This record gives sequence, structure tokens and C-alpha cells, in this order.
Amino acid sequence: MQPSDETGLAGPYGDELRAAATLAEAAGALVARLRAGSDESLKVEMKPGDEPVTIADRAASDLIVAGLEQAFPGDVVVSEERAVGAARAARVWYVDPIDGTKDFIRGGDGFAVMIGLTDGGAPVMGVVHQPTHGRTFWATPAGAWTQAPGEAARALRVSEVRDSSAIRLVASKSHRTETIDRVKELLGIADELNIGSVGLKLCLIALGERDLYVNPWPKCKAWDTCAPEVILARAGGRLTDTHGAALRYDVAALGRDDGLIASNGWIHDGVVGRLGTLFPKK
Repeated sequence: MQPSDETGLAGPYGDELRAAATLAEAAGALVARLRAGSDESLKVEMKPGDEPVTIADRAASDLIVAGLEQAFPGDVVVSEERAVGAARAARVWYVDPIDGTKDFIRGGDGFAVMIGLTDGGAPVMGVVHQPTHGRTFWATPAGAWTQAPGEAARALRVSEVRDSSAIRLVASKSHRTETIDRVKELLGIADELNIGSVGLKLCLIALGERDLYVNPWPKCKAWDTCAPEVILARAGGRLTDTHGAALRYDVAALGRDDGLIASNGWIHDGVVGRLGTLFPKK
């Protein structure tokens, strides 16, 4: 990916974008090499919450964290593999070195490297890189773009779908539950695509290829949402919890205990309302 002045580098957070894009691509190349190498690189350990982690996750995290701390020594960096709780500093980076680790372990392509920045508690810059396709999504306050190898960068824009019967759903590959069947039934959805990475799901909505993502699972964290939320929002979409509340990055909690709903924006309020019986407030 080669961002230009027309794709975010000349505007606010241009230096941060350049650094994040470079580190995401380097980490993507690293994990791809590790997966193609020895079996030891894919040795799986289980973290609290029964989530897998590999040597590749930790190596990519070390690379990104070191690069960000060197480039922006005054900022706080929180990585999934070095999580010490959310920080209340003015600027906080959230890093998911391999979003979709289960897909990575299986040899699939539904995983991504994600680097996001919050400033004053709000997500302002994000990069999502898909190593197997060499495709990168990114956004700053100036807009959102994507670029694949051999192609020019292009601006992202969500779909115009407004009829629930035409909604193209994207759902989890590893954590799909029967609740998603109820979501489809209540909304009249027939079209469903399954992929591992949360970030890639949101980027597909930003790309206009999907319209809705519903995740009732309460285990997502700030590093799962920070980078792709910026991309989706700048493309015209929305991300909230399942009750329609905005996600918070200015609090100590890292978790997204009330799940997620991401959409093209046009259908968001209607979907939240119609799914209210599935996700009652606690």
C-alpha cells in the first residue's frame, strides 16, 4: 500500500497513517512467513477466555509495539498480546496483531493485522491489512480507502441498501451461534457470508460488499474495533453495541460486553429496534 497526499497522508494524522501502514504490512509479511515455516510457529496456547494465541501473534505484536513506541514515544500502546487495561492518556494506540487467529491457524485468509489510534477518547485513524491478499484498508478524518496489489487506491463507500430483505449479512466463522439464525429470521435475510476477522467484516461493509454484521458475543475488545470503526465510519457506516449505543474508548474497560452491530448506516436504527427482543438491556 502506498498512501498518497490524496489518500490521507497530507491531512490530519498523516504521519501516524504512514507509520501504521508500514508496520501493518511488515507484521503481515512476518506472520505469513511464520505460518509457512515450522510447525513450532503455529504452536497454539490458550489465553484466558479460551482464546488461542501463537508465536506469530506475539512476534507481530512485538514488531508493531516497538515501532509505534519508537515513532510516537509520548503515546500509549495497548496490544492484545500486551494488554494491561485501557489507558486514559490523550492518545492511545490499539493493536490486534492477528485478528482472526483461528482462521490463521486453519490456513485460511480471513485474518488481518489491525492498528488503530484514539485521540481524546475517539478513534481517529485506522489500518486493517489482510496479508494473504496483500490488501489494505485505511482511514483518517480525510476519508477511507482501500488498495490491493497492482491496483490504484480507491475511496470506500457503504452500500445504499435500505430494505431488510436485501441485506447481505456478514457473520462470524468461528463463533457463529443460533442467535444469528434468529437475526436472519427477524430481518428476513437470506444472504450470509462467514469470515473470521472482525476487522475484515467491517471493512467489507465499508467496501459496500456487505451491509450488516451482528455479533452477540461479549468477548470483543477495543483492539477488535478501533481501527475498523474509523474505516467504517469514514465510509458512511455505523458501529454500535447491540442496543445502539456508541462504543467507548475513554473508559478503563476494554470489553464490548453488549456485543456489536455494524451496518451501512441506512438500516442501523431499524435493525437495532427490530432486534431489541433478542438483546434486552441488562
